Amino acid sequence: MSRERARRRAEREAEQARERVVRQRQVARRQRRRAVVRSLTPRLRRGRSGRLPRHTRGERAAIVLLTGAALLLIWTFVDNLALRFALIVLLLLVLPAIVVIALDRRT
Repeated sequence: MSRERARRRAEREAEQARERVVRQRQVARRQRRRAVVRSLTPRLRRGRSGRLPRHTRGERAAIVLLTGAALLLIWTFVDNLALRFALIVLLLLVLPAIVVIALDRRT
């Protein structure tokens, strides 16, 4: 009886060893495949990207509101249409420099 149990245990252990080897091969294959895919896909930069995330919501709101107020003032107090457009274009061209000076950051 004990020989039979020992034989069955040995068979069971051999089967488990074969399954373990197969599982290890599958895991190794999966890791190699993931490494290849990871090497082929472009890396995404986390953090700031683009222009908008460099300023807080309040800073962006202040920039937009002050620019709108300046445009409204130009449109209200300047009578000559050509001068209005020239001042608006000038404001929009100088706006990045104003933001850098006011917020002490680059855009």
